[in-house]
Amino acid sequence: MESFIAREMLSEQKNTHMTHIEDKVLYGGVDGTRQAINALRELRDMLQGKHEQAISVKWDGAPAIFAGTDPRDGKFFVAKKGIFNKNPKVYKTKADVNADTSGDLNTKLNAALEELPALGIKGVIQGDFLFGPGDVKTKKIGGQGFTTFHPNTIVYALPFNSQGAKDVRAARIGIVWHTTYKGDSFENMRASYGVNVNALKNSRKVWSQDAMLRDVTNKATMDKVETKKVDEYLSIAGGLFRKIAGSTLRQLEAHPELPQLIEQYNNTFVRKGTVIPDSRRHVLGLQKWLDNKYKSEMDKRKTDKGKKAQQAKLNAIMSFFSKKNTAGLIAMFELQKNIVLAKLILINKLNSLASIEAFVKTRKGYKVTGQEGFVAIDKLGGDAVKLVDRMEFSYNNFSPDVLKGWDKASRN
Repeated sequence: MESFIAREMLSEQKNTHMTHIEDKVLYGGVDGTRQAINALRELRDMLQGKHEQAISVKWDGAPAIFAGTDPRDGKFFVAKKGIFNKNPKVYKTKADVNADTSGDLNTKLNAALEELPALGIKGVIQGDFLFGPGDVKTKKIGGQGFTTFHPNTIVYALPFNSQGAKDVRAARIGIVWHTTYKGDSFENMRASYGVNVNALKNSRKVWSQDAMLRDVTNKATMDKVETKKVDEYLSIAGGLFRKIAGSTLRQLEAHPELPQLIEQYNNTFVRKGTVIPDSRRHVLGLQKWLDNKYKSEMDKRKTDKGKKAQQAKLNAIMSFFSKKNTAGLIAMFELQKNIVLAKLILINKLNSLASIEAFVKTRKGYKVTGQEGFVAIDKLGGDAVKLVDRMEFSYNNFSPDVLKGWDKASRN
């Protein structure tokens, strides 16, 4: 069965900035909206056992790491995101790492440079560090012993006596791999989501994982109540989609600065952990926010020319809000809400499949949380779309009550 999920080609930039499924309505126009609805239908069907679907977990790792063979000279390297600079920055010796990094990052990259050649990596792959030397801990959570690592916001935990925990404790570094690159130079490499970890050699010093969920169709079954709710939300979304003028969606697609501003406005609610209000009020609030934003920019300008330039930008943005487009935007926000409601049911079901427990560390102790999110992958094209409970993860990410793995003096 051909997948409709996310015709959004990954590149070295896009693989870490995939569009949230609900934001495909903002950025993708008519086709993007249709893809978002169809993607959720496919996930629903997959979770009913009707077909297979490649699903990966978004691990909350840090920092990003690239490793493999430099196509220019055939030598092994590790790198951070500078690999795709005009002059690619890669590290082939300890001296290279030490000259450019310090602290926690230096420790991790040096360990990677020492340990990853044992995996026999062909080409170039990208992943996220989950732990480096000294990062694995033993903790009691809810009276149970766990082996834990805390790379970022989420604390990952395996029961202390499990084989997985023993493997983690034996390893020096842990990395989850998610992207493969192919090309005869760093400049022209193309990315595809997924890494064939079965092609890598084993090393006890490296806890090396891919991000895929295993045997999804055999373990997750949507019950009738869950399926009915998803169907209801997608039916409402489909009805709203038919009401929105195609010209409104095409205008948004043709002027990406406006969707970017709308997403910024929406994120002000996400970061506060507050629900987006009634869609009509939300559109009015958006217009007020835009007006304040550009007037603030005008106040910063010292010349009439600078002030007029900001006023011109505001006028151009506000010209979008015709009667038809305003009605379309109200319907679009309602459509997004229903996509999110369907998405959350599917995320909750996928969370039940996780092979490793997830917590956040608060000042009062540990609290159970969901995974950072999931990625649905089109096996034919290697394209992907992400599903994240943005309210929960953003709250955890921005809350001062949640202690982060990077809150330590050695992290750079």
